[in-house]
Amino acid sequence: MTNPMSTAIMDLPEQEYIMPGTRTCAGCGLPIAYRYILKALGPKTIVTLPACCLTVLHGIYPRTPIAVNAVNNTFASTAASASGLVAGLRATGRGDFTVLAMAGDGGTFDMGIQALSGAAERETDFIYVCYDNEAYMNTGVQRSSATPSGAVTTTTPVMPKEQPKKDFIQIMEAHHPRYLATTCSSYPGDLYNKFVRAKEVKGTRFIHLAIPCPPGWGFATKDTVKLGRMAVEAGIVVLYEVDDGEFSLTGKSLNMARSGRKRSVEDYLTSQSRFQKMGEEGIAAFQKQVDDRWDQLMRRAGF
Repeated sequence: MTNPMSTAIMDLPEQEYIMPGTRTCAGCGLPIAYRYILKALGPKTIVTLPACCLTVLHGIYPRTPIAVNAVNNTFASTAASASGLVAGLRATGRGDFTVLAMAGDGGTFDMGIQALSGAAERETDFIYVCYDNEAYMNTGVQRSSATPSGAVTTTTPVMPKEQPKKDFIQIMEAHHPRYLATTCSSYPGDLYNKFVRAKEVKGTRFIHLAIPCPPGWGFATKDTVKLGRMAVEAGIVVLYEVDDGEFSLTGKSLNMARSGRKRSVEDYLTSQSRFQKMGEEGIAAFQKQVDDRWDQLMRRAGF
């Protein structure tokens, strides 16, 4: 199990695998997270990714700011591509590489669930990361099953989304992966620790990565880290890991559980234009969703 507290920023490796200048939107949370993911996994990493914001980050062939190997695949086949890479590496005797499959919530919660479920059931040896910005951001901010209730997208223009966000983390835990974790781009120490641990483990590892999105959520680009921290501080995103079946809170969420302090969701919701149609009744309903899940996880953690 990893240390439940985060690695200090000054103790992170100095080696960089993202060069200056990517094509992501201003304030994007994805390159923040990806920087520390690659620091944790190192140069012998092969990334496979579908059409998504990460593809934009990787750039247009033949130039890329990323200093590891990468394979582009179709939207629904990220886990299938990763399975093929694992098999190829095994066949050629190169067991020192880490295969990293990485897709957004649309390519994971929706289109990619079949391939991912099959690979996880077979215990295929790769790390799968869902970077979750809660909509199809790369194609114009369309609703996904990860979009929370009360949010407005380009495919929910008349009224906010009524259905709650799919609990995909619970779906993946039902596959009994060797390692499962949640993290957020605003907490690089916690993120780094979990990818270091994931690299050590064999079999399927699943990491849910919360990523704030300025254009899709409707907030100032300078507030990306702030919004991620607000999500964690309100219990909307809970930082934890399940390592060989053992559940543990980590980082800020562990500190919150010990102190018993959790901020309300209202500041988080009113900081984003996507929730502008959510009235008092909607905010109260959202708060109840968050509180119910928080209480469930606190009981599981023994608090």
